[in-house]
Amino acid sequence: MIRVKMCGLTRAQDIYAANEIKPYYIGFVFAEKSKRYVSFAQAEKLKNMLDKNIKAVGVFVDEDFDNVVSLLSAGTIDIAQLHGNESEDYIIRLKAITGRPVIKAFRIKTKDDINAANESPADMILTDAGAGDGRVFDWSLLNTLTRPYFLAGGLDVSNISDVKLNPYLFALDVSSGIETNGYKDKKKMAAFMDAVRKEEIS
Repeated sequence: MIRVKMCGLTRAQDIYAANEIKPYYIGFVFAEKSKRYVSFAQAEKLKNMLDKNIKAVGVFVDEDFDNVVSLLSAGTIDIAQLHGNESEDYIIRLKAITGRPVIKAFRIKTKDDINAANESPADMILTDAGAGDGRVFDWSLLNTLTRPYFLAGGLDVSNISDVKLNPYLFALDVSSGIETNGYKDKKKMAAFMDAVRKEEIS
């Protein structure tokens, strides 16, 4: 069963919508340069509103190691998703200290990127075109992946039917595709989930 992650939630109404629509994951973005940035304190408040059956993923870019450990240990997030230049040692130590899953994101442009993703010590990997800019990349490159992965980058209701690619596809990660004017749109969130279910890939 393919799972859905709705990333970049920033407001209480986003959480209430997620609680109703029930994706498997939601994401809080802690990268300050992102328009979807939330502070650690904001994330804690939002997590307290979140349905306990929905996993919260924290998205980081070269964040201080101790901050990530603190958020995982406090339960503000359940999973760390790393989008920067975090080393293999960083990932291994984070897993060892917290006992929580780690997702490492890879920008997929060539087969070398696929090789790096296959070899990562992270529990799961995420494939994307860039840094949350909503662009689709060449999905045919994913045919040589040999481990479960999240697919991100330009997903919306219009291209869900094109997603059936690889037996290792684990989850769909959507953000801009469920927004209107830069904010999460409950109708688009629901439509995305309905489209996934209609394709029977959820």
